[in-house]
Amino acid sequence: MTPERFQRIRAVLIQRQPDLTVLLENVHKPHNFAAVLRTADAVGLYRAHAVVPDRSLRTSLVSASGADKWVEVDLHGTLDEGLEALGRRGLRILAAHPDPDAVDYRSIDFTQPTAILFGQELDGLSAQALAAAEAKIRIPMAGFVKSLNVSVAAAVVLFEAMRQRTAAGLYEESRLDREEFERRLFEWAYPRLAEVCRRRGAGYPRLDDNGELLEPVPR
Repeated sequence: MTPERFQRIRAVLIQRQPDLTVLLENVHKPHNFAAVLRTADAVGLYRAHAVVPDRSLRTSLVSASGADKWVEVDLHGTLDEGLEALGRRGLRILAAHPDPDAVDYRSIDFTQPTAILFGQELDGLSAQALAAAEAKIRIPMAGFVKSLNVSVAAAVVLFEAMRQRTAAGLYEESRLDREEFERRLFEWAYPRLAEVCRRRGAGYPRLDDNGELLEPVPR
């Protein structure tokens, strides 16, 4: 771990947004799942959620994404479980859905704690997901198509959220609590050592400002 690498990791973690997330409902295609997570990382999401009822599909989706190394991914067996997780975090729920009564996504204040629901590739969001949302948002189209690929739609909406949050100064200081920040910083900087500590039920060693270990690794 070089000091430069450590400072880069720390700078990225500082910008993570704990109160902006997505919930993917039955997005089964690995390339779409992976693309959404790459966007989540690019705009600074700390955590993403996905409803994946098929247990055998869960591992393949996360392993295909790669970005799960940098974005926490919570997988839920049912939509109810996913919505409950969002509710515990006090997030306003929006549904990305091209209904005539949906509002232009650019009119939404994304500086507020927000979770955005995106549906599967063919059928979009379920009736249950739409009913759970506070509002529906849409991306205005000038052509004949009615909707975008789910990964493209997520990118369009999330980069608007990033634009608003950048203007509001929400990326300037860490918005994670200190304990969570230090835990995640060690796991990003020393993933193998973090796994050793977890297996042994030990706390993580402290780090100095350059990422050097100040304490021995637990034996």
